[in-house]
Amino acid sequence: MNAIAKPAMTRDDFEQALRDKGTLYHIHHPYHRAMYGGQCTPEQIRGWVANRYYYQVNIPRKDAAIMANCPDANVRRQWLQRVLDHDGHENDQGGIEAWLQLAEAVGLSREEVIDQRHVLPGVRFAVDAYLNFARRATWQEAACSSLTELFAPEIHQSRLDSWPEHYPWIEGNGYTYFRKRLSEARRDVQHGLTITLDHFTTYAEQQRALDILQFKLDILWSMLDALTMAYVHQTPPYHTVTDAQVWHRGLGL
Repeated sequence: MNAIAKPAMTRDDFEQALRDKGTLYHIHHPYHRAMYGGQCTPEQIRGWVANRYYYQVNIPRKDAAIMANCPDANVRRQWLQRVLDHDGHENDQGGIEAWLQLAEAVGLSREEVIDQRHVLPGVRFAVDAYLNFARRATWQEAACSSLTELFAPEIHQSRLDSWPEHYPWIEGNGYTYFRKRLSEARRDVQHGLTITLDHFTTYAEQQRALDILQFKLDILWSMLDALTMAYVHQTPPYHTVTDAQVWHRGLGL
């Protein structure tokens, strides 16, 4: 006898289940708590900025992959704004440029951030997993993975509230990215949330969506785990072999 399928959650309950995943957002990671608690060294701040750049430059590539898999022109038109937000357009320098200004504000050079010399293998592997998921999943599943934006305004606001006080050595023009994303993330999440609530309608599909969101949360958490090993515990990659920077730096492997 076939097991009776569990009933789907109501739309409101499903949305609440997605929002409840915020308890596992990386704002709660010890590395991030240390950042907004004023406990990070300049090296730890710079390490985070340099590594997070790899995530930033792959966001528009992720969004382009979603559009490439989406046959709905209306969705593509709305989703395109995300690419423009990061890559920039005639009226906006874009989020990647704003991130480079943050890098300079914390004492990094553009060259060392752009060439990704500081990007740790754990960070690279996590971001690449996210990009590959967006390429291979259905466009609705990939859109669902973007729903960590539900929790993003809080994390940007925490930086704006705490960093100027705790890290006065950071130049003020470095905070443009965080201010920019406050409104952009709120706008984007409404679109992504509507897609998810409309598409995942059975109990099994809703559980799949929650697993996808957890996957994205794991990506963000794993990035900070790698940073913790390198910049808190001073155990860089391959520390049992050498302390030289011997890991690959983006060979398209």
